[in-house]
Amino acid sequence: MGEVGAIHSFLDAASAFVWGPVLLILLVGTGVYLTLRLGFLQFKTLPYALKLAFKPGKKQKDEKGDISHYQALTTALAATIGTGNIAGVATAVVLGGPGAVFWMWITAVFGMATKYAEAILAVKYRVTDKNGKMSGGPMYYLERGLKQKWLGVLFALFGACAAFGIGNMVQSNTVSDVMDSTFSINPWITGILLTIFAALVIIGGIQGIGRVTAFFVPIMAVFYVVGALIIIILNLDLVGPAFGTIFSDAFSANAVGGGILGTVIRYGVARGVFSNEAGLGSAPIAAAAARTDYPGRQALVSMTQVFIDTILVCTMTGLTIVMAFGTEYNGDGADLTTSAFQVFLGDMGMYIVTFGVIFFAFSTIVGWSYYGEKCFGYLTGDRALPVYKIVFVLFVLVGAVAQLDTVWLFADVMNGLMAFPNLIGLLLLSGVVAAETNRFLKVAKQEKEEEKRARANAQ
Repeated sequence: MGEVGAIHSFLDAASAFVWGPVLLILLVGTGVYLTLRLGFLQFKTLPYALKLAFKPGKKQKDEKGDISHYQALTTALAATIGTGNIAGVATAVVLGGPGAVFWMWITAVFGMATKYAEAILAVKYRVTDKNGKMSGGPMYYLERGLKQKWLGVLFALFGACAAFGIGNMVQSNTVSDVMDSTFSINPWITGILLTIFAALVIIGGIQGIGRVTAFFVPIMAVFYVVGALIIIILNLDLVGPAFGTIFSDAFSANAVGGGILGTVIRYGVARGVFSNEAGLGSAPIAAAAARTDYPGRQALVSMTQVFIDTILVCTMTGLTIVMAFGTEYNGDGADLTTSAFQVFLGDMGMYIVTFGVIFFAFSTIVGWSYYGEKCFGYLTGDRALPVYKIVFVLFVLVGAVAQLDTVWLFADVMNGLMAFPNLIGLLLLSGVVAAETNRFLKVAKQEKEEEKRARANAQ
């Protein structure tokens, strides 16, 4: 017990160090720098990016890849829209105050530029394996773009380890806890069912994952968001005061005078990054598999992931909590979010959050299985991948029935460590990002002019 306690204490300290001010400043600072370098691209192109993401376009003859823009987006959303959108936001509000929601928005705004840069580099430097499948992500642009393979190896090592924690066991454990507390279902039963479903999806590879997430992600997101929207619409008189509380807490004189503003920013930024993963380097692994003719086209689609995850879904959670409880909270995590929904919708609110946790957590397992597989494949080659998939699936069951405090801390450290080599690559390859952006924007402008001429001729 003494050794376990010592390991736990070490990992706790390591997590606090890794996710300290240096990384948080680097994450947001990289987003700010890329925003300036790209001329505030995320503001100018968001409508066009959303159109690319959700409106099927004409297949271009030069497109290469394994899945569509939309499937790449939903695979990334599957991994990022998880328990962080429900429990993570609640934790940020409890520990940092309502103002933490504002700083989550700030993180998302600049994180869109970071996510864009990650995706554009992932597609530009991706490779085709011997089976004709695409592989890409930070490990490849660190090796092929930056010419620093050792950084790519570090990223892949951290990513392969983090996948078993935050992307697997923590998620299945959350589902088993919710099923036990809500429906009194034994964690072993939940774990076995989750394992079977995960195996059916994961063994099918990226095409299978893409098909499942393309169907699954909209349903789970709409189910949760609609529940929150019903609360907002039925209680419009509380919306203005809730936004007022969020803004006043983010910049309050008491917060500045009491030195709490740093805490508000810290938890807002940290939970925002946990939610949308901008800068961690995970989502570009999915973006690299997309069928696209220009890296910039897929990068714009990937950018919308941050907008959907944080600006839309996380805002729904944070707003509902503040509307329900103001600045006084009894509870934390998913329990607090459940209580907030119950205030307005009774038992129906409990079921909305419960099923939201189940859907979100399972989708995270599916998305992260692909990230972990690609990181592991980069380190070891393709021959060991079937073994990795089997072990990954089995750990879904382990997570459902185990106590995971130490595992969570280990994965937390690995997840944070992923960001350092990735951010180095983004900053040093920002010139490549800018050049590829300019190249694509010229093409997009020409396409827009051609569409106008075609509509004029049709009339």
